[in-house]
Amino acid sequence: MEKLLLVSLVLCSVFYLGIAKVQECEVCESVINKLRAELPDDAKQDEIELKFKEFCKKAKGKDEKFCYYVGGLETSATYIIGEMAKPMSWGMPADKICREKLLKKDSQICDLKYEKQIDLDTVDLKKLKVKDLKKILSDWGEDSFGLAEKSDFIRKIEELKPKYANKNKKSDL
Repeated sequence: MEKLLLVSLVLCSVFYLGIAKVQECEVCESVINKLRAELPDDAKQDEIELKFKEFCKKAKGKDEKFCYYVGGLETSATYIIGEMAKPMSWGMPADKICREKLLKKDSQICDLKYEKQIDLDTVDLKKLKVKDLKKILSDWGEDSFGLAEKSDFIRKIEELKPKYANKNKKSDL
């Protein structure tokens, strides 16, 4: 009897821990909050849908991928903008829209995550992978053609660092 009670308790604990683990929908929530900031508080569903499509035309990276999943791009295979726009018009919070409405329609919605930004002032470039070094150069719009060794990437980043570090600090002001 004790074993049965113990097994039941363990199973219930696992079940509740599974429910308590709430999936984070970082990109979805971010896009909805950005969109909401551009809209009036009393925006109707059709206004929201139009604004979302405009937003998607300018979106880049993970935001663009989210637009693709929801149907905001001409190339999108699905169209579930209404599942987002209708609850937005009611004032439903972004996290609930993502988890309770959109996730049911497309399980990939909450898989989107933003890439971590590398702080070049504090990071040791020698400890980064070549993939990350290539990404830094790519983000700057610089060509990495002809660079073969990790030391070549580090040398090029160090040469260009003053140019791009100053640009980023000026834009923060």
